[in-house]
Amino acid sequence: MFKRWQEDGRGATSIEYALIASLIAVVILVGVTSTGNGTNGLFARVGIAFNTYIP
Repeated sequence: MFKRWQEDGRGATSIEYALIASLIAVVILVGVTSTGNGTNGLFARVGIAFNTYIP
């Protein structure tokens, strides 16, 4: 039974897919966070420009 379980590669394949999926999720999270921080800074600069504008 143990030898048959060792020869079966389905468990290893599912672990590999889980690692790939988690790596993709981390990359997406870092990208979204970076984009959000950049956008937040942009809106802050625009807000400051509107507040300092005197017609």
